[in-house]
Amino acid sequence: MRPRSLDEFLTKNRVPYTTFRHAPAFTAMHAAAISHVHGRSWAKTVVCHADGEVVLAVVPAHYTVDLEKLRELAGAATLRMASEAELLALYPDCEEGAMPPFGGLYLQRVFVEQCFVGDPEMVFNAGTHTDCLRMHYEDFADLAKPVIGRFSGPRVES
Repeated sequence: MRPRSLDEFLTKNRVPYTTFRHAPAFTAMHAAAISHVHGRSWAKTVVCHADGEVVLAVVPAHYTVDLEKLRELAGAATLRMASEAELLALYPDCEEGAMPPFGGLYLQRVFVEQCFVGDPEMVFNAGTHTDCLRMHYEDFADLAKPVIGRFSGPRVES
């Protein structure tokens, strides 16, 4: 079940969106595939610590975050990804790894990959591994007020 805080946040801000459910998926690429959503439209949220401040990096499902580029964009001396234990403590109303990309819910800055700008839709986890939200990028940007930059790229298979 989606976190009530997310539903209240979206309703309060009068943002148009749709929801749907899919079979449980624990990676962004798997969720995109079983939902029949292009990987470039599926937004995964990567939680990081920039000089001790929690920040959210939003990238397409098939991308990986370049931590050095994100560190520079955030203006931080240090940047690291959050641990599983930290995720559970930071987002107690969400399943691990399924937090939505809205830093405003948690008073956290949001960084979004440049390639999303202008896209007609974004799809992302809504707090669980089965619930999703779909909205226009511009509506997401109006709500999340993200810093836009290039800090990720397609995953290279080895």
